[in-house]
Amino acid sequence: MKRKLVLLFCLAATVAGLSGQSRGLGSTPKPLDVYVLDPEGGKATIFVAPSGETLLIDTGNGGTRDLGRIIDALSTLGITKLDYLLTTHYHGDHMGALLELARRVPIAHFIDHGPTVEPSDDATKFQNAYAELKSKAKYTVPKPGDRIPVAGLDWRIVTSAGEVLKTPLAGGGKPNPACKDYVPHDPNYNGGLENGQSVGSVITYGQFRAIDLGDLLWNNEGEMMCPNNPIGTVDVYFVSHHGMDYSGPAALVHGLHPRVAIMQNGPRKGGASSAIQIIRSSPGLEDLWQLHWSYDGGTEYNSAGMFIANVEDNSNHAPAYWIKVSALPDGTFTVTNSRNNFAKTYMKR
Repeated sequence: MKRKLVLLFCLAATVAGLSGQSRGLGSTPKPLDVYVLDPEGGKATIFVAPSGETLLIDTGNGGTRDLGRIIDALSTLGITKLDYLLTTHYHGDHMGALLELARRVPIAHFIDHGPTVEPSDDATKFQNAYAELKSKAKYTVPKPGDRIPVAGLDWRIVTSAGEVLKTPLAGGGKPNPACKDYVPHDPNYNGGLENGQSVGSVITYGQFRAIDLGDLLWNNEGEMMCPNNPIGTVDVYFVSHHGMDYSGPAALVHGLHPRVAIMQNGPRKGGASSAIQIIRSSPGLEDLWQLHWSYDGGTEYNSAGMFIANVEDNSNHAPAYWIKVSALPDGTFTVTNSRNNFAKTYMKR
């Protein structure tokens, strides 16, 4: 009799458990998925929120290569439209495929820093065509502190149009010890004034936090982070400016205290040894992931091959591999190299 009661209890518990799963009780929350694509030293990153909403940061270089890589990625992920397109600034390696992509993929909401600060005949032609696109969709020019309403995420703008965040985010506002040795760059050493206009974001999903500042310049980053750090700490730092030494002072990188850095470099663009040294010396850094082997970094500073998505020195190589970040709201996240399927999970702090 006792055995029958135990069996009946186990059966009831199993049915109750299945019923709970069918109602979503105790189920694993959906992740935030981030796909860092390979525009060969440009930038194009797809965010898929747990709600299913999508945001693309930048569109890589002009021509068919990066456009094709973005469209292929969207197709692979089953994405037929973009809820948001955030253009960090108007350099060709960040907005080159924008117009053609918008002809191929519906985009509901455009975000940028406003008019370009590098006028030219080509810039005028682009801005005129871009204005027509924006007139048929939602359009936002955000200021530092503004929120982008991506469902399921807390997406905060921290830099835009040369302005930086002044009011601290939750967890920010404390003095930044990494400012002690901060020295500004010569303002003429900038790689183009548009870089300093970059729209920068802090993306929060529960306890997981990431920061992406586009090509924001060294001096802008120092202004934001010194003497007090308004951001606090992050889990993932999408390395500024492809890992070039125009950007990424220790005041930023060490102040953010990232666990993981992901560098969107090309084999011969970005990945500067000086930038990598700053990243690797950041307190608490566990790993640096790279889109490409860097010739500047050489054998001394490049990560081990398992952390590098693309190893061919050929701009038209196929396939072009991405790096994926999949984050849960408890702060646990996994980074995967699509070239070799090597993945590493970083448990919540």
